[in-house]
Amino acid sequence: MGLLERLRKEWFILGIVLVIAVARLEPAVGVKGGPLKPEITITYIAVSAIFFNSGLSLKTEELTSALMHVKLHLFVQIFTLVFFPTAIWLFLQLLSITPINEWLLKGLQTVGCMPPPVSSAVILTKAVGGNEAAAIFNSAFGSFLTRKWALRKISHGTKCLKEKSLILV
Repeated sequence: MGLLERLRKEWFILGIVLVIAVARLEPAVGVKGGPLKPEITITYIAVSAIFFNSGLSLKTEELTSALMHVKLHLFVQIFTLVFFPTAIWLFLQLLSITPINEWLLKGLQTVGCMPPPVSSAVILTKAVGGNEAAAIFNSAFGSFLTRKWALRKISHGTKCLKEKSLILV
């Protein structure tokens, strides 16, 4: 395979590397309130465009077929929401005995418990020729599950804070 063919095949990864290099050279372009207005373009336009494009390219049969792969969905959800956070937790136990800043460890723990962003999962799955319908379903479902769990934890934490403040008063 020639260099030009390889570059055409790996266009997405090359694009990511190029964007990272440009961001490193000129970070002011992508900051909040900057010329690209990421608070609008990424939050609303880019994510909407990704889902619109994915929706146009999916056939109804593909989506219903993807929904029937229960074992796949169970594997993905367990891996994403149980195995990966557990592996990160074990890794953090090892890192906690090192002089690494504790806030960096807390940040890694937080990121390790989050599902992958829906847009990234869909784009990367499509780029490698994977099951895009299953990726859309698992990303959306995983995000739904973690949001429900997080809201429950936050509301529980708020309740605990109110109870503790009542005890202190």
